[in-house]
Amino acid sequence: MKIALAQINTTVGDIGGNRDRVLGALEESESLGADLAVFPELCLTGYPPKDLLTLHGFVDSNLEALGEIAARTGRTAAVIGFVDRNPGREGRGFHNAAALLAEGRVQAVVHKTLLPTCDPFDEDRYFEPAREVPVIPFRGRTLGLSICKDAWSARDLEPKPTYVADLIHNLVARGADLIVSISASPFETGKPRIRHDMLREQAWKHGVPLLYTNLVGGNDDLVFDGHSLALGKRGNLIAAARGFEEEILVVDPESDRDQAPVEVEDIELLLRALILGTRDYAHKCGFRSAVLGLSGGIDSAVVAYIAAEALGPGNVLGVAMPSVYSAPESEWDSAALARNLGLRYEVLPIGSVYDSFRGALEHTFAGLEPDVTEENLQARIRGTILMALSNKFGHLVLSTGNKSELGTGYCTLYGDMAGGLAVISDVPKTMVYTLAGHINRRDEIIPLNTIVRPPTAELRPNQTDQDTLPEYDILDGILDARIEERMSLEEIVARGYDRETVRTILRMIYTNEYKRRQAAPGLKVTGRAFGPGRRFPIAMKLDL
Repeated sequence: MKIALAQINTTVGDIGGNRDRVLGALEESESLGADLAVFPELCLTGYPPKDLLTLHGFVDSNLEALGEIAARTGRTAAVIGFVDRNPGREGRGFHNAAALLAEGRVQAVVHKTLLPTCDPFDEDRYFEPAREVPVIPFRGRTLGLSICKDAWSARDLEPKPTYVADLIHNLVARGADLIVSISASPFETGKPRIRHDMLREQAWKHGVPLLYTNLVGGNDDLVFDGHSLALGKRGNLIAAARGFEEEILVVDPESDRDQAPVEVEDIELLLRALILGTRDYAHKCGFRSAVLGLSGGIDSAVVAYIAAEALGPGNVLGVAMPSVYSAPESEWDSAALARNLGLRYEVLPIGSVYDSFRGALEHTFAGLEPDVTEENLQARIRGTILMALSNKFGHLVLSTGNKSELGTGYCTLYGDMAGGLAVISDVPKTMVYTLAGHINRRDEIIPLNTIVRPPTAELRPNQTDQDTLPEYDILDGILDARIEERMSLEEIVARGYDRETVRTILRMIYTNEYKRRQAAPGLKVTGRAFGPGRRFPIAMKLDL
């Protein structure tokens, strides 16, 4: 038996377009001799559909599309992820479902059992869990269909599992001799390796081949990395799809092949995720071009590289907006970066606009010393210019702040935070430096001076980030301990950090929640991003 793993890129809500993409991949799978084509989780609606599920007619449209695909099945059958209705009188209205389509009709339907509610998922809001776990006869085999989290449920694969059920065990106990798992598993650093190891353990432990098809592409803040897998009954890797691109992989589940996994550095995977997430966010939102401010700093340089790779350098406009506090080398580095990348480039000085703002406020501010107010004015002028270019030319504004800045509030509302997508808002500053080094691994694309200069916002004379923040390796260590590991102040101090520094950083995290709530959407690439999955109140009093 030949089975095609159809790793496709769908768009949330575009049921007609997703149907056509499935049909095209099904036709290609048939031409490649596949008996069965396996598609990702909820591929008809796109993942995650969120409150689109509540719109009248939306679920019906996905059911109609399912029927249209079923009618087109010939020699090649298909497993399709879709939204099914819950016919029962109790529970939520829908099921996250998979259907086996063959011989022109829907042959069988299974429902997802384990509905994740952890960051970034919210499936329990919409879906009712399965009440049974059936197996499905198919051309001399017995298929066990699982949907995403259902394959992650073995007790011995997680230190403290959320669920105690082991769905793969149950399927094999009922006679399944082939596990087919469809998934929409988003990327985060280190996850592709963890996912592979977990699935290999499932195949080896149960002694059955396991075929895994994952979604690929960006949808809002989530990036799906693909990396679909075919594993033999010994846990041997039969074949693996490439990451971050569409692919149809045809495999024989009984193959005894034992392919070595293709090792890709984590930093390269992170870069690919950011490029794909930026490309799909722009294109799926209707943008073909982008604009960003080029400050001569490392953050804007890394974002410019990502934008050029995602959209093509001719579709990216970099704008230098020097003020009286900008060092000459900042503009030199910005111009050099634009040349190296082939970006469109403009210089729009803000000095006269800044003087006009200060003049307008001179009477009101009489007798008061300049402070962060005047600094923020410069950032907001720059944000206004970028938004004006967006309005006039239809560019997507890319904001360039990193996770360290967003975590501490070292950013300006309606200034450098202005934008439609915050590309590196889930990338700590220390990791931004690692990305820059990786980008420059063959040629000096980002000017060396940009990397070695002390980071500065250049909003007052001789300013550096470390006037306000600790060194970034210290800051990022504290942020990781609090945000990723949820450690208390005492636990963080026990790691060797200065108590007052920790207290200051924790206070900055929580007093700047209001800023993050107003930030542009950012690409989630770590286990705990500042995004929809992190839900903290704004008005609160917390004993740090």
